[in-house]
Amino acid sequence: MKKFIDDWKENDTRTKQAFTELLDHLNSLEDITLDFNARPGVTYSLRPRHANQTQRSLFAMVDVIDDDPKERWLSVCFYSEMITDPDETGDQVPDGLMGEDACCFDLYEYDPGEMTYLKERLTQAHKNAAK
Repeated sequence: MKKFIDDWKENDTRTKQAFTELLDHLNSLEDITLDFNARPGVTYSLRPRHANQTQRSLFAMVDVIDDDPKERWLSVCFYSEMITDPDETGDQVPDGLMGEDACCFDLYEYDPGEMTYLKERLTQAHKNAAK
């Protein structure tokens, strides 16, 4: 993952900044492991897992969509029942996360308000994953 981040050339959309902030937020959560799955030209997936999870292998997926490396964007998905979406900004995706219903948020450019919202959702999913 370090090589991927180091090689990523930031642009005006600042999606690299968004990804690294989400990574830092995940690293601040307790009892967590991170899996990184690289599929160049498709996605780079960051998959957090809570140590107490027994039902699933992750509680969220932070994907860097790599269909155009100069214009990468993020898709952050959660199991629908693990989070709330009070602002209703996520897309409901049937069978969208590991074959289960998901709530996904697409981020095409860095936005401080959206980043706060996504970090809150990550914290909520982390808490619910431990149950």
